[in-house]
Formats: sequence, structure tokens, C-alpha cells
Amino acid sequence: MLDRRRFLTVLGASGAALAAGRAFAQAGLPKVVVTKDPNCGCCGGWVDHLKAAGFPVEVVTTPQVNRVKVRLGVPDDLASCHTAEVGGYVIEGHVPADAIKRLLAEKPQAKGLAVPGMPVGSPGMEVTGVANDTYDVVLFGSSGQKTFARYEGSRLL
Repeated sequence: MLDRRRFLTVLGASGAALAAGRAFAQAGLPKVVVTKDPNCGCCGGWVDHLKAAGFPVEVVTTPQVNRVKVRLGVPDDLASCHTAEVGGYVIEGHVPADAIKRLLAEKPQAKGLAVPGMPVGSPGMEVTGVANDTYDVVLFGSSGQKTFARYEGSRLL
């Protein structure tokens, strides 16, 4: 039978191990650098979504977001309100965190992922009482564009 001191020691060690495990799991995700316009409010919701999914995030606020898009090679038809860089890829718009995790795990030959426009229900674009849009997450690069995933709101279809 455990005495009180031994019980508390085991309990404390278990808690420390659990916290270390969480920190280790999150340490495996690379930092996402998000470039956004200072006047955009929805970008903060997307940043919160990434943080909740375990990504470390750095936000760069500049009125020159379009220059970043051009430098990174984001096609005009895929442009949205913010642009991010993670693991050597470009992330354009309200791309769900699980799609980014899949991209990083599969490592396709591509420039990145995009969610064109600002679909209702996508991460950071949730609107209470309004039906979620169905939208594609587009993989883009030198070989063109193709659907990487399809969502309705935050639900993978």
C-alpha cells in the first residue's frame, strides 16, 4: 500500500511526465510565420486556430502583404487576406491546421496550400447562425493546382 508521501511523489512525477509529453509533441511542429494586414480582424481567429492545434506562431503585421504574396509566388486567383510560411511551404488564407499537418507529413513537391477567398466557417471565419461554405484546400506549385482536401466549415469531407 502506498503511503501519502509516495503517492504524492508518484502523482507529481506523472503530472510532470504528462506535461513534458505535451511539450515534446508540440515541439515537433514547426513555427508558422503569418504575415497579415493591420486592418484585418479575421486573421487573428486563424492564428488562434493554429495555436490551438499546437503550432507555434509568429505574426508579422504590415500593410505590404501583397509584396509577400508576390515574393512567395502565390497565384492571384488563390490570394486571400493573409499569407504564412511553415516548413518551407506557403500557406495562403484560412487553411485548416489539419491540412497543414498533412502537408508537412506528406511533403509533396509543391509551393504550398491555399484557401482562396474567405469561406464562411473556415478557421477564423466562423459566423454564428450562418451556414458553412464548402470549399477546397488547393495544393499549388510549378506543376499547377489541384484539390488537396475539401471541407465544409472545419469538417473534412
